[in-house]
Amino acid sequence: MSRATRSSKEPRFEEALERLETIASSLEDGDLTLEQSLTLFEEGVRLTRLCATRLDEAQKRIELLTRHEDGTLQTSPFDAAGGEPDAGPDGETTDD
Repeated sequence: MSRATRSSKEPRFEEALERLETIASSLEDGDLTLEQSLTLFEEGVRLTRLCATRLDEAQKRIELLTRHEDGTLQTSPFDAAGGEPDAGPDGETTDD
């Protein structure tokens, strides 16, 4: 499916995630009928699968970007603070 087709029919990842939060909040409130709850639950399952697919696609894109010419992947932990990972004596990263 092309991105143009997908974007016209399906929400962006961020929109789907926001809608999931709204659905979860509505279900947690408990003020819905059984039928309304089931309808929202079904929508939530669909959106969860959509988000999982988008995350898988993003992971594959990242792996392609970090693949060396010899085909091996270079992996390093993500550091949200922007610092470099600490390397131990054996070259493995540590969580210090």
